[in-house]
Order: sequence, then C-alpha cells, then structure tokens
Amino acid sequence: MNKTEPVIRVLLADDHRVLLGSLRALLERHGFEIVGEATTGEQALAVAAKVHPQVIVMDLEMPGTGGLAAAHRMKQMAPTAKVLILSAHDDESDVLEALNDAGVAGYLVKSDAPEELVAAVRAVASGKRYLSSAVAPILLSQFKNPRPRGAGSENRLTLREREVLRLLTNGATSKDIAQSLGISPKTAQAHRENIKDKLGLRSTAELVRYALKHRIVKAD
Repeated sequence: MNKTEPVIRVLLADDHRVLLGSLRALLERHGFEIVGEATTGEQALAVAAKVHPQVIVMDLEMPGTGGLAAAHRMKQMAPTAKVLILSAHDDESDVLEALNDAGVAGYLVKSDAPEELVAAVRAVASGKRYLSSAVAPILLSQFKNPRPRGAGSENRLTLREREVLRLLTNGATSKDIAQSLGISPKTAQAHRENIKDKLGLRSTAELVRYALKHRIVKAD
C-alpha cells in the first residue's frame, strides 16, 4: 500500500474463529487496520456502531441474525460502512438477493478470498462494487439469459427465507423476525407460511429439523 494512502479500517464478522484469524493476518499484512471482530450478526452491528469501520467483511450465514439481515440494519447502525459479503455459496439467486435486496457493496466467495480479499476490500472502500471471480460469470449468464422467476427452484428457499427460518428456529416470533429484518410482522408471517408451503412442513419442530439437516442453523 502506498504510504500516502489512508489506512482502511475493517471490521471482520464470521462465526469461524480460525477463518477470522486468517482474514486478519492477510489484511494486516497488506496494511489494513482491523478495528474489530464479531462472530454473530448482532455483535457485528454493536461493534460497527462503536468503531465506525469503512468496510465490514461479513459472513453470509452466522448464528442468530445472519449477514443479510445484519446488512439491512447496518444502514442505520453504521451508514457510512461498506459491506462486503463473504460466502461459501456462489448461487446466482443468493448473489442477486444480497446485492439487490440488502444493498451490499460486494460479494466474495470464500474459495476466492485468499487471492481476492485485498482487492475486494480496497474496491468497496473506494466506492466501487466487487464481485468474486467465481460469481461474475454466473451473473453475466443470468443477464444474458434471464430465467422466469422461480423456474426450477419451486422447493428451494431464498436467502431471505433462510434468514427467517434461522430466526424462527432460534425461537423468534413473527414480531421478533420483523424487527430483526426491518419488515412488518405481516410480511414476516407471510415468509413463515411460504417456507412451510415450499418445504411441505406443518410444525415448528419439522422446520427446526429441516434447518439443522440443511445447516441453516447449527446444533448446540
């Protein structure tokens, strides 16, 4: 990094401690200042409000409030911060929902992080959007050949529905979910019913089992 350039302040949020350590080491080696770490979405929100980072590198799926919900709320807690989503998934609909719905500044697939994280953080800090090299071709294909909404994914949950399911299985009510995601209780309830319809499930216990099986939430 050029010595005349200001140091970029970064907050790291991921529930994997080993990965947090690796991310910190990589960024510090390139001159970034790590101003905080978090292992949940709630913690990321609280830390960001205190330390005022320029960039927040945030895992998409964390316990409790996940990355998408946290990105929504970050606009109030740390409005000047740019959120760079870090995800194990390169699914087209996940990427589009994160960029369009949550308004994040970038999306980086974890497998690309060792080679691209430094460039990604610098890009979003400068006001640009950044897409992982694993994601860009998928989005380009989507724009060239758009599919009808829902085609081939009738039984698949969207990123927002996974956020709702994660909160629901952690004991949240529709009111709690609405507050966490910044939506109305009526919309939260509608998401809840849509999830049941898509999965063909009827009870909360069945939803919990589904969430654990598909690693939407983690067993204690």
